[in-house]
Amino acid sequence: GAGGHRRVRLLQVVDTEYTADSVEWCPLEGRRHLLVCGTYQLRKPEDQPADPESKVRLGRLYLYRLNADSSACPLLEIQRRDTSAILDMKWCLVPVAGHALLGVADAGGSVELLRLVGSENAYTLQPFSSFALEKQCLALSLDWSTGKIGRASDQPLKVISSDSKGQLYLLEVNEEGPGLQEVAMWQAHHFEAWIAAFNYWQTEIVYSGGDDGLLKGWDTRTPGTSVFTSKRHSMGVCSIRSSPHRENILATGSYDEHILLWDTRNMKQPFADMSVGGGVWRLKWHPFHHHLLLAACMHGGFKIFNCQKAIEEKQEACTVSASHTLPNSLVYGADWSWLYVHNPLQTCRSCCSGSSPCSNSGAKAAHLSNLKAVHQSPAPSYDHLAENDEEGHTILQSGSKPRTSVQVLAEDMMKSDSQLHTAGTKVCDSDLYLEAANFDISFLTTCSFYDHILHLWKWENI
Repeated sequence: GAGGHRRVRLLQVVDTEYTADSVEWCPLEGRRHLLVCGTYQLRKPEDQPADPESKVRLGRLYLYRLNADSSACPLLEIQRRDTSAILDMKWCLVPVAGHALLGVADAGGSVELLRLVGSENAYTLQPFSSFALEKQCLALSLDWSTGKIGRASDQPLKVISSDSKGQLYLLEVNEEGPGLQEVAMWQAHHFEAWIAAFNYWQTEIVYSGGDDGLLKGWDTRTPGTSVFTSKRHSMGVCSIRSSPHRENILATGSYDEHILLWDTRNMKQPFADMSVGGGVWRLKWHPFHHHLLLAACMHGGFKIFNCQKAIEEKQEACTVSASHTLPNSLVYGADWSWLYVHNPLQTCRSCCSGSSPCSNSGAKAAHLSNLKAVHQSPAPSYDHLAENDEEGHTILQSGSKPRTSVQVLAEDMMKSDSQLHTAGTKVCDSDLYLEAANFDISFLTTCSFYDHILHLWKWENI
């Protein structure tokens, strides 16, 4: 790209056994080395049990811990929970009663809240509250009203969820008492309501996308009457994400293989339109870079867009900063890690010069971030192993056997242990060192259908 050489490096491949469709890194300080992966598996017809009540759609929730000390297997599974098939998951950005809360939308038609319990290496997710949507429906998505850091503490904590009958549910989380309670429910779409999301800057406003191809806006104070309806997408709308960094910026994605960027003050026409070569199942803004957008594009793999000029000037198209497809897989889940790399020496200098707190909290942060650097030779970067043709498909270089890219990458990694970060730097789990962070390095994960694999990537903007 024009902005310097960028590369995506595969660090690890994890077999999730069931097909994986949702991956989410914990955003809370001190717990950012944790991530969850949700799976969805249809029972084969010959495996159908005689009992008609038993589940046809199976799911499993995995909790992983990223160990920066281990270059060979940085992600370690620390818990698995068998559940109904999972269609969406999101962490709440603020602790609730001192705990991290994970919301899960499942094929049993429930929104379940799980509480992260424990410390250090002994974390588990335990049931906290559950809300059943209508009978005979699937919960398809959920979003928290706290998508932006800095929620006023007097605001109620809300969840919006959508179902396979086209309905939206506004739920409130009572932190002290019974947990999830219904505030409102209304019919939003004729077919599946694939996605529902808050405007993080004005949480009375929610958006929904349906299989009817419509993108709608709602004011939850008068539920049931849409504020706007857009037909700009030509197929089902399956992803919506309000920017946590910039007010009035909204990204939407569709089965029509386009991502649109909108100014929420003018929903008649988007200000940017990107063709991505695959249905856009999930969109994620980078936790620290306001202009970077990660997209899970089904058979189009995953893509990272630099939207800076489009957002600031409302006229120039976004540029693709990275793009990777893997054969025989549909990328449904993708998420940025909130961990970042920093140089402790620089941090120390800034502490000594008084520009950064160096108190007990600093010592605590140093302890949290004290994940030792590893000193193996780096894995060959993705672009040495496989090249993308003009349409973005991964093609193996001549002379290699026609194996899947995953195998090729995994074998190369075994030969030369990959590394999370270079010697002299640390992976940090605390906001204290953000000023000394090297944001040219990001970690992200993707997960895919059919090949039931979770990929851990390192992206370097160099």
